[in-house]
Amino acid sequence: MAAMTPTDVTREWVVPRWRALGWFRDSPVSQRLVFAAVALLLLVAVFGPLFAPHDPLLAAGEPYQSPNRSFPFGTDNAGRDMLSRCLSGLSVTLFYGIAIVVVALLIGGAVGLIAGAAGGWLDTLLMRTTDLFLALPAAVLSIAVVAALGPSLFHTFLAIGLFWWPYYARLIRVEVRALAARPHIEAAKLAGVSRRRRLLRHLLPGTIPTAIVAASLDLGAAIILLATLSFIGLGAQPPSPELGSMTASGLPDLHTAWWIAAIPGLLVFVVILVANMAGDALRDLVDR
Repeated sequence: MAAMTPTDVTREWVVPRWRALGWFRDSPVSQRLVFAAVALLLLVAVFGPLFAPHDPLLAAGEPYQSPNRSFPFGTDNAGRDMLSRCLSGLSVTLFYGIAIVVVALLIGGAVGLIAGAAGGWLDTLLMRTTDLFLALPAAVLSIAVVAALGPSLFHTFLAIGLFWWPYYARLIRVEVRALAARPHIEAAKLAGVSRRRRLLRHLLPGTIPTAIVAASLDLGAAIILLATLSFIGLGAQPPSPELGSMTASGLPDLHTAWWIAAIPGLLVFVVILVANMAGDALRDLVDR
């Protein structure tokens, strides 16, 4: 029997399994599983800190205890319970990630809505301002803003939100211009409906599905940027529980106490994965 070439392996083994994975991803069952995972993650983020077995800021046992029955996630270098800290850190990270996206969506959505509905010189002014922000390196400028204001989680939230809104402004503006050209909007204009009423009753509701899908797809990116800034010391400061800063604090002990850095880092991965999968599933639902 002749040996299989890489092309044969790809055609006979990889491609069929990739297609099967695509079928599962697009199936209603997988979408239900994704939304169930989102609901579970939100429940843990909201109620997890209430059921934490120990205070996340106080020592609960001996330092550097590996995961065991008393401490399922082990203890850190100060003897704090890693399970309690991870529950609180997950809540903080997810809350600030959602807050970044919501604030950016409100600012960018307002700019895009006004620009698309008004047109003329106001549209030009708002879009040139948006282009200016889009041309700036958001991550680098966020680091500069946090460094200027001082490291803290709230300053990180402000810095990221300051440069996160322009994408939404562009997106909503394009959606508004497309909606404004539709027959029912033209009919409302000819019927004498005021510009404000057309904006609030016809154009704004039409942009909501696009805005929700875009925000859900961006949530993972916002969380990873937030965790990254905390990881390099510009976000939450020790001993505050936040997944990025907890991962960074455990790096010096990675070879001897891997769980201190690995478990918070794994939680960041899980949150981003679930957020991205939820965004894809929501987009598929809206496109149907």
